[in-house]
Amino acid sequence: MASSPVLDQIRAVARLLHFSLRTEASCVQAIRRFIRLHDKRHPATMGTPAIQASLTHRAVEQRLAGSTLG
Repeated sequence: MASSPVLDQIRAVARLLHFSLRTEASCVQAIRRFIRLHDKRHPATMGTPAIQASLTHRAVEQRLAGSTLG
């Protein structure tokens, strides 16, 4: 799987915080989906509307339960 500087930073922080490897992978996947949903824009360039759009997309279009959106 291709890597990016943003995802490498996420992995580094997860390891610094002693996250399990599964939690780290889950975080990376969630952020990867978020970036792809917003046309591969850098997360630092997005704000609250992008986060709300992402959560709405996951809840409505992917039919995920609120507890999984966490």
